Amino acid sequence: MKILIVTPARLGSTKGNWVTAERWANHLGSMGHEVEIAVSYQAQSSDLLIALHARRSAASVEKFRRDHPNSPLIVILTGTDLYRDLPDDPSAVRSIELADRLVVLNALGAQRLPAILRNKVRVIIQSVTVPRLPARPSIPGTTPLGFQVCVVGHLRPVKDPFLAVRALARLPTTSAIHILHVGIALNNEMKVQAENHVRNEPRYCWRGGVSGQEVFELLAGSKLHVLTSMMEGGANVLCEAIAVGVPTLSTRIDGSVGILGDDYPGLFPVGDANALANLLNKVETDPLFYDALRRHCISLQPLVSASQERAEIGGLIAELQ
Repeated sequence: MKILIVTPARLGSTKGNWVTAERWANHLGSMGHEVEIAVSYQAQSSDLLIALHARRSAASVEKFRRDHPNSPLIVILTGTDLYRDLPDDPSAVRSIELADRLVVLNALGAQRLPAILRNKVRVIIQSVTVPRLPARPSIPGTTPLGFQVCVVGHLRPVKDPFLAVRALARLPTTSAIHILHVGIALNNEMKVQAENHVRNEPRYCWRGGVSGQEVFELLAGSKLHVLTSMMEGGANVLCEAIAVGVPTLSTRIDGSVGILGDDYPGLFPVGDANALANLLNKVETDPLFYDALRRHCISLQPLVSASQERAEIGGLIAELQ
């Protein structure tokens, strides 16, 4: 088939929408399909449209359905679709109504949709292919600075990017935890805040934007990953941490609970620096607790395998042919 994937992310972006679009294109290409990625549908010749983001790709969804009333149309729902725009944004609602299939990236995503549409929903957890990495230190996460915790994410309000820094101030003075944060500051205000934290908190380092390879090396070299987002559809970096075998502490949001499980002991309330500090302290001081987190995350690795995602995407396409 000739398949068009539309995404609001620009070519080469490090944002999740582009990463997802490129990965789906690779899977579909390996199945023999001809795949194009574009920021919008402009009457390109295509047998199937896959649209990322119900609201931001709404114009493409509407135009494709008008031009091709009988051709299959898939909408992949992002975190902002599920947890901010729906059910109140008319353009997002229209997109999910026009779609033949809806894809959510965590097991709880369908619960945010009207019951009448849930038969169209398929859960496809994002996969990760881990690149070749340098040999790990003998004790993962141990560096001359102590107990390395990483935060991976661009600096924007929805990520609550400085929650981990606020938690540092609540740790005992004996703690060896330090935080290494990577991600681009998407506005000057966030850049200034990050620089202020670096000046005022010696246990915090912000490195700005890095390559995908460096993200994997950072995860593999860290003792722990912390995800502080207020909303996620199913964070790529959470799946990357699982694939690398590094445990995560995450906000209790559907996008993480729908991957890690409701019983995962490393969850804390959104925005709660005290709760995060308590978990950080427990991870550092209680080896049994840390090991339980690590073993739980390793047990989830089959969920994020490329073969699993490719099979699920292949099955989805087969439903529509």
